[in-house]
Amino acid sequence: MALPAVVQVKMSAHPQMTAFSFSKNRLFSFKRSKSGVIMMNLVCIMRVNRLYGDLDTHGFTREYELQERGFLMSIVEYSKNIAAKTLVKGSLASFRAIPERSLMAAADIGLKKIDYAEGRDYMKTLILLAKRNLDKLSPDVQKRVAGFIGNALVSNDNRRDRFKSENGFKPPILLVISPTMRCNLNCYGCYAGKYSKGEDLGMDTLESILDQAEAMGVYFITISGGEPFMLGDELIDVFRNHPSILFQVYTNGTLINREVAEKLARTGNAYPCISVEGYEEETDARRGKGTYRLILGAMEHLRNAGVVFGFSATATRDNNDLLLSDDFIDFYRDRGCLVGWYFHYVPVGKEPGVSLMPTPEQRIHRLERLRVRREQNDILLADFWNDGPLVGHCLAGGSRYLHVTSSGDVEPCVFCHFAVDNIREKSLTEILNSKFFTEIRKRQPYTDNLYRPCMIIDVPEVLREVVSACDAHPTHSGAEAIIRDLAPELDEYAEEYRKIADHAWAKRTNTLVEMK
Repeated sequence: MALPAVVQVKMSAHPQMTAFSFSKNRLFSFKRSKSGVIMMNLVCIMRVNRLYGDLDTHGFTREYELQERGFLMSIVEYSKNIAAKTLVKGSLASFRAIPERSLMAAADIGLKKIDYAEGRDYMKTLILLAKRNLDKLSPDVQKRVAGFIGNALVSNDNRRDRFKSENGFKPPILLVISPTMRCNLNCYGCYAGKYSKGEDLGMDTLESILDQAEAMGVYFITISGGEPFMLGDELIDVFRNHPSILFQVYTNGTLINREVAEKLARTGNAYPCISVEGYEEETDARRGKGTYRLILGAMEHLRNAGVVFGFSATATRDNNDLLLSDDFIDFYRDRGCLVGWYFHYVPVGKEPGVSLMPTPEQRIHRLERLRVRREQNDILLADFWNDGPLVGHCLAGGSRYLHVTSSGDVEPCVFCHFAVDNIREKSLTEILNSKFFTEIRKRQPYTDNLYRPCMIIDVPEVLREVVSACDAHPTHSGAEAIIRDLAPELDEYAEEYRKIADHAWAKRTNTLVEMK
């Protein structure tokens, strides 16, 4: 079949959009009328997706393939990439002028592919914050934000669809990679405190994982550890080598000086989330005297350089209420944080203990408090354990994400320290298809209550079952305690939380039914 010289479609459903052309000589072009300075680019992106889906249906994709950044792509895939870059650049330019109400109306259409209402609302908050803070970001950060939105909404769909057709399930949304477990601090209760620090993952292996991730349409990568910035310029070079990926970096912040912040501003596609325990007293008590001062300095450097950054807080029985206060959230928002991540302390890693976990009552309070606070749309807040309704169920086992340790072991979750396979021995696709990961995905969701999504602390019998069935090994000494020594305490905790969480979930469900 010969590709037609020109395939042209009029976007008649939207008066601001004119012709999209697809031809041999001029692969893709977008024209805009003078009256269309402020456009609904999210709607436009959605229509591009539909347009090229139609072209694919009519057979215009398979005979024409080309190379882009080392990946063999159909001509339609390539043109969608160009569409994303062109359209998102226009959307960022018009963010400054378009009314927020109009922007949200466009987002309602563009985000329909997200199955869960709370997940759509979360993404709308992200878009609002991008609009409100765009002028505070460096030019390179703005450029990479455009690329990220493009990959998220348009250009990676073909790769993800191809992976699903070949494997029978969707690829993960993100990966967590810990390229080193070395750290310049020695915090008590650290989830990563018992991993071996004698071996780094290596830059070649890290690059290989990222190449595999991009090939399957994964464009969001979390870098953890250890302290990632122990790797210095080598890590920043990796960010620079993968401009289509957005990197979230969990860090203690103590190694981020002005020079590092300026390098991140020029790279544009990495944003740090800095660990805090509260204010100076709480943070220095866990992380060492003087740490808090260095953290505030790092935030000032990042803000001055125009880098997106946020805070990361581990909620324990001692600080849970403090972390939920308006004073705490406002303080870090005013330091420049656009993102705030909450993690429920789990007894893994260094000196694990159930007594440090927030009580079931504290956990439900955190869930309800953060949901209310999110409505202010002044900072993007997320709770790793309590936001099951945003994503549908547990993220583990490759259904949404996985974790690669510095030794190459591939864990189903950052907090589930068991593995069967190593990334140095098998491909990412092979590991996602492994019995260990498949057995986890088969059991999801573990209950109908999305306030109880976790197989470690909510339904701990699931973790014990899959570890035993798949002969998974602990990835460091002492990791097996969570399914052995601590099992009776975790079962008791899970049952106490179930009673409260089931009541809260039933109340939420009834409220939603009444609203409909």
